[in-house]
Amino acid sequence: MADDDKRPADGEPASGRKTPPSHPSLTGKLKGVFSGAGPGRPQASETKAAKELAHELKSSNELAEDRTLLAIKRTVMGADRTLMAWLRTALSMISFGFTIYKVLEGLKGGDVGVVAPQYEPRTVGLFLVGLGTLAMVMGTVEYWFSIKGMRPVASVAIWKRPSFIMALIISLVGLGVFVSIIAHLL
Repeated sequence: MADDDKRPADGEPASGRKTPPSHPSLTGKLKGVFSGAGPGRPQASETKAAKELAHELKSSNELAEDRTLLAIKRTVMGADRTLMAWLRTALSMISFGFTIYKVLEGLKGGDVGVVAPQYEPRTVGLFLVGLGTLAMVMGTVEYWFSIKGMRPVASVAIWKRPSFIMALIISLVGLGVFVSIIAHLL
């Protein structure tokens, strides 16, 4: 290790200290970073130098904490995206089931004879709406357990997540459509 430089030389282990020493080379870097754009110093290089300096000034514990927080955010956003994919698929099945129910019922009402007797419009519609509602409930449960599994690491307010609220609404709508087809209200 050099006397004027408190950082370890190549191959030497780091000392584990949390704050950098006051050092002339760091002071020079600070002066160049925060002095603003001047002749011969483009702004972009100052930004790069500021990032490098900020990295040098953070301890490894602080950097690890930052990375952990970012990893938690990425995990929550991934769970949100997965729930939204479940929601999209379920909503498609529910709306397609309802549409098929209405179309086949309209064709059945006429004396065209297009609909086979074993494929009642109600049966086909109920199957697709029920499948979509089941998919939405399964996706919501999966999301619940995914977020619940993160509680030892971070607290995530599940009731404040828009994707979870939309999933609950679509589940209730699917259940309503399912019941209305059974009750033959639509």
